[in-house]
Amino acid sequence: MKKIRHLIYLILLIALDQLTKYLAAAHLKDGPMAVIPNIFELYYHENNGAVWGIMSGKISILIVATVIIMGGMIYFYTKIPAGKRYNVMRLILVFIAAGAIGNLIDRSIKKYVVDFLYFKLIDFPIFNLADCYVTISAILLIVLSLFYYKDEDFAFLNRKEEQKHD
Repeated sequence: MKKIRHLIYLILLIALDQLTKYLAAAHLKDGPMAVIPNIFELYYHENNGAVWGIMSGKISILIVATVIIMGGMIYFYTKIPAGKRYNVMRLILVFIAAGAIGNLIDRSIKKYVVDFLYFKLIDFPIFNLADCYVTISAILLIVLSLFYYKDEDFAFLNRKEEQKHD
């Protein structure tokens, strides 16, 4: 039942990402909208690269890399043991997958990713909701891996090796 619920979360998160990008394209092309003047703006931008514009114009490579990484994440997700201890890890993977798929949809269809969130105060690169899903979830996964989960919690990744040694 959790896998179905996670699939629903995944679909909803992707839909929210795509909706916000659609709204940005529909309403922000004429100019930015200040949410908090001189601090935070909604600003339409088309990014044909990855984070901070790296690999600009390398859409095919980014698509292939995303598909490969998604395959690894799906494999990892299916190996996570049942139990409450791993609920947060599963949910984090759902958010990362939603972000990756959201940007993959843009790259595949439009050949660029729509970005629209801009912290003007610090001149931070423009980003989108999918980027938030991936970045915040990756940070949470690192923090959990360092401070919550222990090495034995990741033993499920080595089950094949353990069977070889028996």
